[in-house]
Amino acid sequence: MLELRSVTRAYELGGERAGVFVVSLSVPQGCLAVLAGPSGSGKTTLLQLAGLLDTPDEGEVLLEGKNVSALAEPARCHLRLRRLGFVFQAANLVPVLSALENVMLPLQLQGCGEIEARRRAEAALLRVGLADRLHHRPGQLSGGQQQRTAIARALAPEPLLVLADEPTAALDHAHGGPLLDLMAELAAEQGVTFLVASHDPSVIARAHRVFRLADGRLVGEDAP
Repeated sequence: MLELRSVTRAYELGGERAGVFVVSLSVPQGCLAVLAGPSGSGKTTLLQLAGLLDTPDEGEVLLEGKNVSALAEPARCHLRLRRLGFVFQAANLVPVLSALENVMLPLQLQGCGEIEARRRAEAALLRVGLADRLHHRPGQLSGGQQQRTAIARALAPEPLLVLADEPTAALDHAHGGPLLDLMAELAAEQGVTFLVASHDPSVIARAHRVFRLADGRLVGEDAP
């Protein structure tokens, strides 16, 4: 479903060459895959390439067998809006909007009418266990509830792939565990594909596939 073929993206950091170098990996549909490695190993760079937020210097990014890394920016933007979902370490919710309105936002950007956007947003929030928090603003939600809202926002447009960068880093075990269980459940039941960057052992333990990175290179692959 997602395939990276010998991708390289290099840049200067502190006077040294950093990035990712000749990385190849494949993530099938319905898989919870983890990019594992310490800070600076290239996890976020690979997520940005997979999410079409950056372009490789060399190599290809394929979605459903099609090379999307060479697309012009308007086409990349269209794919990001309609086929990709993003969950960040900080939930990045709009503070003046309710949970429901935050989840409706990408649907409305897609051109959904208000009634349909509301229906799909409510269904997504119900799926993540927030049916009783629809009209709460982010400041009225716990950290775990904010991240579940962010997942609902990513899932409501029914993306092909959800990319998550350290989604549990700001959460304690009581909130992080259920969030990971939810991702694994959605992958198994609805065929949603997740690519998660993390060095958290509890995240790695729940993965279907683990890609281990060091110094910008793929050094191992596990299928627990």
